[in-house]
Amino acid sequence: MIPAFLATLLFCLSAVTANRATRLAGSVSAYCWRILIATILLGVWAHAFGQGVAGVALGIFVASGVVGFGLGDVALYLSYPRLGSRLTLLLVHCLAAPLAALAEWLLLGTTLRWGEALSGVAILIGVALALAPKETGHLDRRTLALGGAWAGLAALGQGLGAVMSRAGYADCARAGFEIDGLSVAYQRMLGGLLVGGVIALAAWSRRQPAAKPWWPSSAWRWILATSLAGPTLGVACFQWALESTPSGVVLAVVATAPLVVMPLAFWAEGDRPGIRAVAGGALAVAGVVGMAVS
Repeated sequence: MIPAFLATLLFCLSAVTANRATRLAGSVSAYCWRILIATILLGVWAHAFGQGVAGVALGIFVASGVVGFGLGDVALYLSYPRLGSRLTLLLVHCLAAPLAALAEWLLLGTTLRWGEALSGVAILIGVALALAPKETGHLDRRTLALGGAWAGLAALGQGLGAVMSRAGYADCARAGFEIDGLSVAYQRMLGGLLVGGVIALAAWSRRQPAAKPWWPSSAWRWILATSLAGPTLGVACFQWALESTPSGVVLAVVATAPLVVMPLAFWAEGDRPGIRAVAGGALAVAGVVGMAVS
């Protein structure tokens, strides 16, 4: 259980530091540097101790990274400066679970149980409570709508990316090919790096002289922190937990991240949640836990 709790804490730290990085360096710059640093670190592991780019499911893992680490993370980094780490993490973590279950049902034919359906309803009710006007009064409607749309797209990307990864694992199992979790993370990150490269080139071609520098001195420590905490050490602890603990238990623990991040967001961003936001977040997290256990 300790690795699962470490993964949860690291994912929360990644969210808080990513929010600070996007505010200092801009969403595109922070995202591109995060993807590049994480790819290098995971690549060192994968080529030295793992399977590198070998495997029958390389194509689907890279495609999963394009959807999850690529398009999903781009949307995530565009949501952070608008909603902050608390609301963004709540929306992404809680909406990704029912969206993934729905996608798996539509694409892979996995049947939804009543427990999963009821958990999905609880998630949506909890998110609605957390986004009530009284709890988001410090945000104007346009910012809330745009940030919520980006967070919803990030949740969809993460959910679809997870389903595609499951399909890749199934292909490996049928072929009798064993691959470790960090090598899978590296292969998926290559897809994210492809998206990041395209976005970086597009942003650079339209760059204005007064734009923020691509590596502002005030942001480098936050970019390094979010790169290490999330896709590197966080993923490592997540895979470590899965080695000895059932996936339903691990996912249930990691699903508490939107609650764990609340004190961190208050400390780092001064974001004080109200009673309704805490209750809504707790209900949404309970729904995610119920779905993971189901």
